[in-house]
Amino acid sequence: MSKTTSLFVSPPAVLRPRLSRPLRLPSSMRPLTVDSLNPAIRNVQYAVRGELAIKAEEYRVRLQENGADHGLPFDRVISSNIGNPQQKGLDQPPVTFVRQVAALMEWPELANLAPQVFPKDVIARAKELHNETGSIGAYSHSQGVPFIRKNVAKFISDRDGYPSNPNHIFLTTGASAGVSLLISMLISKPNKSGILIPIPQYPLYTATLAQYSGAAIPYHLDESAEWSTSIDEIKAAIDKALRDGIEPRALVIINPGNPTGALLSQETQAAIVALCEEHSLVLLADEVYQSNLHRPATHPFTSFKKVVRDLNSPIPLISFHSISKGVSGECGRRGGYFECTNLSDDVIATIYKMVSVSLCPPLQGQIGVDCLVRPPKQGEESYPLWKEETDKTHKALAERTQIMAERLNKLPGVSCVDSPSALYLYPRIELPEKAIAAAKAAGKEPDAFYALALLDATGICVVPGSGFGQKEGEHHYRLTCLCPGVDQYVGKLEKFHLEFTRKYS
Repeated sequence: MSKTTSLFVSPPAVLRPRLSRPLRLPSSMRPLTVDSLNPAIRNVQYAVRGELAIKAEEYRVRLQENGADHGLPFDRVISSNIGNPQQKGLDQPPVTFVRQVAALMEWPELANLAPQVFPKDVIARAKELHNETGSIGAYSHSQGVPFIRKNVAKFISDRDGYPSNPNHIFLTTGASAGVSLLISMLISKPNKSGILIPIPQYPLYTATLAQYSGAAIPYHLDESAEWSTSIDEIKAAIDKALRDGIEPRALVIINPGNPTGALLSQETQAAIVALCEEHSLVLLADEVYQSNLHRPATHPFTSFKKVVRDLNSPIPLISFHSISKGVSGECGRRGGYFECTNLSDDVIATIYKMVSVSLCPPLQGQIGVDCLVRPPKQGEESYPLWKEETDKTHKALAERTQIMAERLNKLPGVSCVDSPSALYLYPRIELPEKAIAAAKAAGKEPDAFYALALLDATGICVVPGSGFGQKEGEHHYRLTCLCPGVDQYVGKLEKFHLEFTRKYS
């Protein structure tokens, strides 16, 4: 039998039937092992839920199960590794309007049982949606409820000033499902079809490329210029890929950036569109943080749909959005969409065929999308509370980001771009040579070694920059700006960094 861990696992003792002889595999039966799985799966890495997140969860269980006798130098785990606003410990309040509509969609009879609880516009919205969807326990159209897709199209048209076709919009199980689908369709030659991805990047892209045997073509963002996107850097990456026998098929742009929070100027966007025209690239525009703007007056968001239409460009464009970010933070509902621009009818039909395999995205996620693109309007009963809640969350995120960036930048050996958008900061850390040597001895990347020590000392879980990609010899980590009690939170980061540096100096 292979030494590789077998996936044949005996049932727990309390459920295991009594046998007259020991359980054994027939000699002709081969066990299912990791080595016998699809080899592409073994190459998948997803840093935001990797080693650090697993260890953080072990600490969380230890705190819960052992009470005051936990023996740890902290009393709670802070999950700063992933943009999950409503998770326990971060506790971003949900938007009341979204939850009220969701409640009535789950149980329409609530409107009659507790009519005084729900504003009139919420009841009207739920009735309108129920007339279109019926029970949310039923499958919907595979592309998403047509009525909701029409509302998404209106949202896009109002945002950009150009029409949007509901038949070119696909509602999805979060934006990630759409990204995975499109990348899987673009890999026409295993290990020879490439996708250009920014470095640092969100690990979804490298993980998906590994899963479908696609080639990642990295292009580096410029940290010295607030993580700006360089057209020359993308051109150099394309040239190198072609020399290596890789065919570039698509260009990924994350705008606003993750993990950097950078925003593209319209001039850079126009240059990117021209580059896609020159090299026949599909543009994959990840725009899920488009409403997370901390300084909108000086750092506004412009969609690639608007830029492509302004330029009358023929490039194929797929734009992604999600209910998981912004101020809704409804990650667990798994709602999102993508819009196709300049794609032929037969390609649209092929995408529809593929989404049909999964039958439909979750109905509550689709309801969340409708609430995202159709929030209460001024004059409606729910508007004042919706405005108060969303303004408060925007303000909190902007203030936390600014405070954290200012204080991190004051630490010796730390530099941090003050992100104008998204939910993260991505500080660069200069590590002592002794720390780098200790990391090597432990078989760890230096920034992962630092992040593990941070978790052990403070309970704060971050993601090392090696999980996002970075230049040789550089070290970073990503942390969210979602944590309440920012003074205490940053105080722990400061204390740890100073002690870590002192220990290895």
